[in-house]
Amino acid sequence: MGVGFIVGVVGVLILSHAAYSTIQYRSLLKITGEEFSGPPINVLVELIAGLVLCLWAALTVPGKFLSILPHSDENRVVTLPANLDFMIFNHRGKAFPLELDLKVY
Repeated sequence: MGVGFIVGVVGVLILSHAAYSTIQYRSLLKITGEEFSGPPINVLVELIAGLVLCLWAALTVPGKFLSILPHSDENRVVTLPANLDFMIFNHRGKAFPLELDLKVY
């Protein structure tokens, strides 16, 4: 487990605590008969901190971003898969014409 994963777990725990605090605050307001206008400022700070930690973990845990350009050297297939039994070349695609005369206006 890396640091990013632990930060993500801490972020989720902080968000869960903020939700629990909001529920507790609403039940307290029901007992006192006051109207709910929004969560207290400490819950909002918890929400922002938990959101930042979860976003940071979501961007760092999966790993390095790869290029999406089709001609990039990172995207080239070096070898064929080891199991060639699942490669099917006789399929319904041969029913379509090879060249389509489409005009783009």
